[in-house]
Amino acid sequence: MKFYTCIPHGLKLHFHKELATYKDKMVQAAWHQAWQHLENAHVLGQNYPIEHTLVHWEMLKFGFRIKNFHEVIGQIPRLLFGGIKSFIGRVPVGNTGGANVPILKPMPIRGELQNILKQYHT
Repeated sequence: MKFYTCIPHGLKLHFHKELATYKDKMVQAAWHQAWQHLENAHVLGQNYPIEHTLVHWEMLKFGFRIKNFHEVIGQIPRLLFGGIKSFIGRVPVGNTGGANVPILKPMPIRGELQNILKQYHT
C-alpha cells in the first residue's frame, strides 16, 4: 500500500494556481467559474491529504457563501474523511468533490488535468 503524504512541488504549483483563480472568481461573484476551479483543484489534489482536505474546506465555505444547504451538508463527510482516504490511496479518481456527485464515484479526468497529473505520476 502506498501512503500519500506530500504533493510533488510542480503539481502543488498547479493546485495553488487553481485555488488562486477560484478566489479571484469569488471576488468577481462568478460562482460557476469559481466552482469549476475548485473542482479542478480537487482533482489535482485529491491524492494528498492536506490539499484534499483544503479543497473540501473551501467547498464547504463556498456552500455557505451561496447559501446551498445541500452542498454544506454534502461537504461535511468529505471534509472529515477525504484526507484519510487520500493518505491510504483510496480516492475515487477524477471525482470532482462536490455534493452534486456521488462521494465514491470515479469520474473521467479532463484532458488538461490529465496531462498535468501524468507529469507527476499520480
